[in-house]
Amino acid sequence: MQVTQQVVQLAAEGGIGSITDGITPSWDVFGEVGTKAKIIVGVVMAGAILFLLGSAIVGAVHIRVGNQQHNTMETKKGQTMVASSLLGLFAVASMSTLFGIVYGFGI
Repeated sequence: MQVTQQVVQLAAEGGIGSITDGITPSWDVFGEVGTKAKIIVGVVMAGAILFLLGSAIVGAVHIRVGNQQHNTMETKKGQTMVASSLLGLFAVASMSTLFGIVYGFGI
């Protein structure tokens, strides 16, 4: 309920910038790591996302080839690659939220 009130308050102030600035994740205690460290973390996360997207594309190719050749092993391999890549993408994309939750539990 409180989050909804905050979003409504940010929307009432006008401009999409106030809404997007209000819901972007903050670094909280990790804010003191410095700008260079934040850039390095961003680059590593972007690289991981690109790798996982590439892996998902390769998995889709395995599915396609397996279906064309009636090879169930190849199709299953592709399904596994796509599923694991998408799960990895979800984990990497929500990493800042997960760190915040874990830190909150520690307090």
